[in-house]
Amino acid sequence: MEVQLSDECKKCMDHRRGQCQLDTQGNFCCLTVTDMSLAMKLGLGIGLSVLVIIIMLLILWNWKSRCGVGLHSKAEPESCSAFFGVPVFCYKDLELATKYFDRSRVLGHGGFGTVYYGKLKDGREVAIKRLFEHNYRRVEQFMNEVKILTRLRHTNLVSLYGCTSRHSHELLLVYEFISNGTVASHLHDGSARPGFLPWPIRMKIAIETATALAYLHASDIIHRDVKTNNILLDNTFCVKVADFGMSRLFPNDVTHVSTAPQGTPGYLDPEYHQFYHLTSKSDVYSFGVVLIELISSMPALDMSRHKNEISLASLATNKISKGEVAELVDPSLGFESDSEVRREVNLVAELAFQCLQRDRDLRPSMDAVLEALRITQCGKDEGEVSHGDVHSAADHGEEMKVLNDMKAKASSSPTAVTDKWDSVSTTTPPSQSRPQSKNRILYSTSL
Repeated sequence: MEVQLSDECKKCMDHRRGQCQLDTQGNFCCLTVTDMSLAMKLGLGIGLSVLVIIIMLLILWNWKSRCGVGLHSKAEPESCSAFFGVPVFCYKDLELATKYFDRSRVLGHGGFGTVYYGKLKDGREVAIKRLFEHNYRRVEQFMNEVKILTRLRHTNLVSLYGCTSRHSHELLLVYEFISNGTVASHLHDGSARPGFLPWPIRMKIAIETATALAYLHASDIIHRDVKTNNILLDNTFCVKVADFGMSRLFPNDVTHVSTAPQGTPGYLDPEYHQFYHLTSKSDVYSFGVVLIELISSMPALDMSRHKNEISLASLATNKISKGEVAELVDPSLGFESDSEVRREVNLVAELAFQCLQRDRDLRPSMDAVLEALRITQCGKDEGEVSHGDVHSAADHGEEMKVLNDMKAKASSSPTAVTDKWDSVSTTTPPSQSRPQSKNRILYSTSL
């Protein structure tokens, strides 16, 4: 068979050293060496570019994986730990420490996660908080707690040992392990034994908790979830305040932060709940509930109580205003038989009543609360308190303020809690409206 080439094809092959080809329309075209080289170069360039991009993506993915789950707490690169300022733990190490988050290791549950007991390779006992979900809100809470705790150092605050990377498979926070449970477990659990927390221990708990909260407020931090479940006890019944996931940094040049109310029912400041105004006095209100729990051993909320007494705060303010403190007190404390216990309980109840005022301007500061508790524990009158008995005014700023305020408010408060109290109105008359503060107000929609 003989193939006859067209003249155009012969010229393409003989003179132009090309190839005879048909285009997409079926027409003849001559593909020269120059055209073929350009096509080859173009194809090669595109191929190499794609290959480089793939390699870069693989390197980036591998780096993130190493930072997320491949780091050991003792040898993490600065790029992964500098943001937190605390050691970054390997997720697999924490899995092993908790026996793969075995149910038998659960210490408790919270609004944001479950806490497990764990033991690290170096022998340290730890409490590991495992956040429920790895979404934006949980990452925000995780980051908030790390940022708060890395700037705080106090003997009555739980210590943060480290965390996993925020890019980890799961978000985990690693704390020191506090062995003696929570105040709530000693007061309210079915295993709680009557009289197991005698009044001197409860007074110690109140003072050390107030000390921790005063330190937070001095550091421009509002805890926002003060409750007996977040007050841990070690074997010597020393207090460790925990759970800073809802805490807020509070600039010292603002009157309040406007934010959606968060907290635990029964402890939540009613003014914060109603007006969305968060201040340090919100913690004072919650601490007032804690004081009543220490006096009564009753939970902050109890649906089995009368509808007007479901809230312990409402029950307590009602009883105290009527001079019926004895009806609040846990019988195991010796209120009737021990005059010193009776004196201290009455004073603490009076202080709690001040903390539980619905109008935040009528509540004392946490510094003043702490000072009043110390004076009560000293067992002396205001004029007899020596410099060594309490911290100086320079340390606390409002020394004796509570006792002076109580005297100044004699028209609405009795001289002792055994007298009847006139409850302070929860609304302010127009003629007595609050003075406008010159400080700026910070509005925020973030939590």
